[in-house]
Amino acid sequence: MKEPEKRFESHKDPFILANGVGIPCIGFGTWRIPAGLDTVNAVSEAIRLGYRHFDTATVYKNEESVGVAVRSSDVPREQIFVTSKLWNTNKTRSAVMAAFEESIAKLKLDYLDLYLLHWPAVEKTDGGNWRAVNMEKWHALETLYKEGRIRAIGVSNFLPHHLQALMDEAEIAPMVNQLEIHPGFPQKKTVDFCISRGIRPQAWSPIARGLVLGNPTLVSIAGKLGRTPAQISLRWILQNGVIPLPRSQKPERMAENAALFDFNISASDMEALNSIPPCGGSCSNPDERTED
Repeated sequence: MKEPEKRFESHKDPFILANGVGIPCIGFGTWRIPAGLDTVNAVSEAIRLGYRHFDTATVYKNEESVGVAVRSSDVPREQIFVTSKLWNTNKTRSAVMAAFEESIAKLKLDYLDLYLLHWPAVEKTDGGNWRAVNMEKWHALETLYKEGRIRAIGVSNFLPHHLQALMDEAEIAPMVNQLEIHPGFPQKKTVDFCISRGIRPQAWSPIARGLVLGNPTLVSIAGKLGRTPAQISLRWILQNGVIPLPRSQKPERMAENAALFDFNISASDMEALNSIPPCGGSCSNPDERTED
């Protein structure tokens, strides 16, 4: 891992993707926020607090609610970055196209800023055909990108061998790879692979659903810097060149999760955090998935 290529002053400041599109350096995750008023209120409050990057997915079943919050905001659409993801059961070009149209219809947006393959097809789900399944889906995303329906395309939960197989045949390389990343699960091999090839990593479950916040190393560094363990986890992710996607429905936690820009974690403390033993989170291995 390496530190980011620029210093950020705000969670609105962007990383620049390989195609030149800016993506805010901190996002707001909506996984497990119930559809309806819960999601509308959470995203609306996050926008009020200054968040401009929102992550949803077909399988979250809250795309419609995210769209309501984005469209009802006073912030211009072009200043808000919206991501959704294609679920695994859509394996053919026609299925991908139909799923994308369904997502856009639910969001009621003219375009997506980023669209991701949610999980790779793997040996256990698709046998020896897994590479071809990933490629068919990816070629559909390339078409949508070239048509201007999506500003950037990428993947989620792809390990280096999944990425390499895709890139060997892709016309357009993935611009983003969203992974589970948190202290105790840094995914260093995959993060390094991505950054070295111009693919920006994102971190889902960046505080491991709270399960790493009691880690003694994290707590000690937080106390030394006068920060919360959650802020240390998120800042560690950012300093490793990764975009964290924290989630909360509590305004005070949303504000806390974005307050990362008036302190810095030293190189020695970064190394200590990089070396935390495996802990927390689901640490899902995509190659072990047996069903979509």
